[in-house]
Amino acid sequence: MSQLVDHLAEMTGFRDRDILDVTLVNALRDLLRPTSVAIYRVVGERGQERWITRARLGESDAVATADPAWADTDLLPRLDQFPARMQAMAGETSVVTLPGNLSRSIFPVRTDREVVGVMEVESRHPLKDEDVRMVGSILRIYRNFQGLLDYSERDTLTGLLNRKTFDESFLKATNAPPVIPAMAEVTAFDGRRHVASKHRHWLGVIDIDHFKTVNDNYGHLIGDEVLLLLSRLMRSSFRFHDRLYRFGGEEFVVLMRCATAEDACMALERMRGNTKAYPFPQVGGITISIGFTEVKPGDTPSAAFERADKAVYFAKAHGRDQVQSHAELVAKGLLEDGSKIGDVELF
Repeated sequence: MSQLVDHLAEMTGFRDRDILDVTLVNALRDLLRPTSVAIYRVVGERGQERWITRARLGESDAVATADPAWADTDLLPRLDQFPARMQAMAGETSVVTLPGNLSRSIFPVRTDREVVGVMEVESRHPLKDEDVRMVGSILRIYRNFQGLLDYSERDTLTGLLNRKTFDESFLKATNAPPVIPAMAEVTAFDGRRHVASKHRHWLGVIDIDHFKTVNDNYGHLIGDEVLLLLSRLMRSSFRFHDRLYRFGGEEFVVLMRCATAEDACMALERMRGNTKAYPFPQVGGITISIGFTEVKPGDTPSAAFERADKAVYFAKAHGRDQVQSHAELVAKGLLEDGSKIGDVELF
């Protein structure tokens, strides 16, 4: 019992979701002594969902392995390749007998809103009933703790990340170690190979045009519905590993990885076009203005945001319903580059 309590204390001692998943598989490996234990999540657009490995530990592994956050979804396994996992996603714990008399127990992993993935425990013998109950109890604690994290990190209306999480996740994402040739390709435990992305980070600021008019003419309840629908459009327009935030009011932020400015602009134009084409109930048409900037070495969150925000203001002052690049505006002499890199101001 003390070992279980120690693992639960360790698991709930971190606010980083990546570390949380690793401590969860570590705990179950120590408690059950299986041949392997892993967490798989569902990612991708509806109808094109894939399995991504969040954390996996074999019995002799020193550290957990996982698919990289920048993994190409086309290289990830399709949902229908693992029917037992899909059965567990329906809410039932399933047990599969494997060659060599191995047994695989698959548990649904839930959040407060939905089933988001599965936990797989592979062992030489089927798990005992008390072990199954223990895993279920640990997963309920995991679910409750994820709910607490969501409450503190996510906007209550849209479910997007909130403003106070931006600085930490910005620095975590942009300060990742650079790719070196020896690490340019990552091989997953099942032989899948991920080519390490050399993409850079880009920050986009999205602002709803004439949103005050929406609130004034239709009321705040309809205004909230517009915000909620826009957040759903963001989820469908960007990739699963792009970081989406609501900063407050009608202002949203996306932190994404793209190879070039053209790719970043294309992604943001897709979001702009999807918004313009969407029939918002009662309100009808809505447009957005977007400004973006490349995240530079040594950037602070506030410096990058300030550049993108200036591009948004330019877009709003010059017709709205457009995407503007801060770097392009500076190059054309339409904006002055008074941004800061770290603590040094550039003139």
